[in-house]
Amino acid sequence: MKEEDVNRCQIQEWYPRFKLVSTRTFIHELPESFVQYLLDDSGPFLLPVSISNEDAFPNRIHNPEEEEDYQVSEGSGDEAEPLSPPSFPELELKIKESIETLGGAIFPKLNWSAPKDSAWISTSGTLRSSDSLIHDLCHAYDSCSDKTLSRPPNFFLALRKWYPSFQPEMEFRCFVRGQKLVGISQREVTTFYPVLCEKKNDLEVLIEEFFNGIVRLKFESNDYTFDVYVTQDERVKVLDFNPWGAFTLPLLFTWEELEQKPREGDDLDCRIVESRCAVQPGLKTAVPYDYLDVSAGSGWDQFLRNAGEELQRQTKSPEAGA
Repeated sequence: MKEEDVNRCQIQEWYPRFKLVSTRTFIHELPESFVQYLLDDSGPFLLPVSISNEDAFPNRIHNPEEEEDYQVSEGSGDEAEPLSPPSFPELELKIKESIETLGGAIFPKLNWSAPKDSAWISTSGTLRSSDSLIHDLCHAYDSCSDKTLSRPPNFFLALRKWYPSFQPEMEFRCFVRGQKLVGISQREVTTFYPVLCEKKNDLEVLIEEFFNGIVRLKFESNDYTFDVYVTQDERVKVLDFNPWGAFTLPLLFTWEELEQKPREGDDLDCRIVESRCAVQPGLKTAVPYDYLDVSAGSGWDQFLRNAGEELQRQTKSPEAGA
């Protein structure tokens, strides 16, 4: 994989060419000060001050006890000046205007990735708990054979229109090897959808025609993946492009399998979850990678160790026998 292959998968690069066959999107270049704000891991994560005084989490339940956890009591010896949250007024106004134009509900992503796993906030309370975000900011070129860059020169925030009628079973990941479509996988592999068993052949034909008629002619890399959504009226929409291998999940395939394709005479391989026994719950993409691993030293291993130590501490405390 080359740097140019990774660069082509940035949304600000591919979206202008596929705009007519994708979901409506507004793209904003992020100021470097905002990028550094995302990268800053030196202290607690502070939400930017809103110039319109809007709550960043308007639907949250207010819990005064949570605020007490972050207050420093008088006489504690910690007299450090309180940190001032940052403010990005120009960016905030642009984002707000775009969200309103897109109907009030959007799906955000950076150059390559959507921070779906940021819902899993670490105890430090920082956005560094999002592997997807940190991948874009720090590690996008790590698997390139000609790596010269540690990060792209500019970062972008894409705001994509969210459709309430979106059906996760109609999203698919497509694998292109040598400019040939060699594999199609159900994207949401943690659930069995009976309707896919009925429509599998028709969906395969629709996606293959879309690739040959549009994607193959406009996307220049030899090896890559792209995600599509098939609408109820059987239109195919491009959702995303990703590099071949590296951080891209192969879903119902393995990269070893895909590397062997295409061989002479191979047919397009379309895979879906064909029974409830075949679901893959470990492939939830909305959690950090560390928490998909339960081996020694993994996120779950550390979490369980901490939980066990806390349980022992509570059991041994005087209050436990009261």
